[in-house]
Amino acid sequence: MTAPTLAEAGIVQFGTSRFLLGHVAAFVHASREAGHTRDGILVVQTSPREAGKQKARDLNTHRQYPLAIRGRRDGRDIDTRETVTSIAGCWIADEQWDALERHIVEHARFMVSNTGDSGYRVDDDSALAAVPTSFPGKLTKLLYARYRAGREGLTVLPCELVSRNGEQLLALVRELAQRDYADADFDTWLTTRCLWANTLVDRIVSTALEPVGAVAEPYALWAIEDQPGLELPCRHPDVQRVTSLAPYEMRKLHILNLAHTYLVHLWQREPQSQIRFVREAMDDPAWATELRQVLDDEVLPSLAEHLERPSLEAYRDTTLERFANPYLDHALQDIAQHHATKCQRRLQPVVESARRRGIATPRLDDAISSAQSTTHSR
Repeated sequence: MTAPTLAEAGIVQFGTSRFLLGHVAAFVHASREAGHTRDGILVVQTSPREAGKQKARDLNTHRQYPLAIRGRRDGRDIDTRETVTSIAGCWIADEQWDALERHIVEHARFMVSNTGDSGYRVDDDSALAAVPTSFPGKLTKLLYARYRAGREGLTVLPCELVSRNGEQLLALVRELAQRDYADADFDTWLTTRCLWANTLVDRIVSTALEPVGAVAEPYALWAIEDQPGLELPCRHPDVQRVTSLAPYEMRKLHILNLAHTYLVHLWQREPQSQIRFVREAMDDPAWATELRQVLDDEVLPSLAEHLERPSLEAYRDTTLERFANPYLDHALQDIAQHHATKCQRRLQPVVESARRRGIATPRLDDAISSAQSTTHSR
């Protein structure tokens, strides 16, 4: 299928990350190829960084880009390459604001975002600025323009790794709108005419291709919490409408993320080891066995207080398969950033649940204690 025109770009995507190129844009491409979706994507670059602006210019020039899918899924080795054709263009908010505002008013139906760890910071930003500095500020100003034009509301699908991300983003936008516009009808329009979805995303997009493109693992998930009136921007097996995100968040945080953090514990425990990547850890029989044991003996029995055991075991198997991906250079040194904090968030709740159920957690206890000792010794 040929690339969409700007008039067909009903999806406005805030963020140019390789993750979005290998996740949302790939799903929309597949849905368009299957004839399920007509909407294309207008990508918006939002940060002031010159490197980010150059990336946006490259994407606007090379709107069709390669996506390599490499790894293992459901026991099958996968090494494929396809050309993603869902991008209609890429604009720089600081340079093309007026055109962006017109597009939001005239063509947008969905808004998607993945604006990084600081994406929801507002600081002293104002929606009344010519171009607001923060993502919530930009979003508020753009939605106000659409509201003033008498148009219908939009569906907002944030992909930031923030719990209840749709609800949190709406709260920020309402706060800005009430302060800067003081328009009760606009507030009503935001809450009753726009739809703010909570979502969870999961896919490792490991490498960028130059000038534009990405390498991604076969596994992918875009879980979108259902609500009345929800329309999805595309149809794809990995885009799932779910009743609640809670079980998905719990499995990801306390199995996949916990397992990453436990491998860092093993890596720090053996400073002379030559292991650098997650896949190398999974190739080492001793490390792989210990990880499997901590999951089977301590983690899954604890999580069974909240989730059914078969779903936990299936996710464990998927996680270990993903970790063993021979094409993925996922560095333990990178995962080790903020290790003590990650232990508290990923491991400690599992330990507390285990205590309530009388389950011993010697390995998790040791990992938490070691992280605390390392922090205190600095």
